[in-house]
Amino acid sequence: MTKTELKRVCVKPYDKDRFEVDKDYIFSLPSLTARIPKGFKTDGASIPRIFWSVYPPYKSEYFSACVIHDFLCINAKSKADYMLANQILKEAMQELKINKFKIFVFYHSCNIFHKIKCLIKGIR
Repeated sequence: MTKTELKRVCVKPYDKDRFEVDKDYIFSLPSLTARIPKGFKTDGASIPRIFWSVYPPYKSEYFSACVIHDFLCINAKSKADYMLANQILKEAMQELKINKFKIFVFYHSCNIFHKIKCLIKGIR
């Protein structure tokens, strides 16, 4: 069994609505332990602007989970990789003690988006 360790990621502004990881970010969840390298660029939660008043993309409450998800998605090569990224997002949000409704919304929104993306782009 893997020891869980999920600290808050340290970032600095990079560009409008984008951030850069300020130092290597190492996290450990029951399903995955990994390192996100310093310099990795993220937009936080990729939420349509119309919903920003309800779910701000840079909210510290879930920002670390979103950075992990972005990193995994950028490196995804298959539909299974995207589904794993979504599962890790859910797991990270649970570790951060995010309320169950927000976890449900984020997880299922990502699943729907990635299934459509894989279908359109022919990713298997």
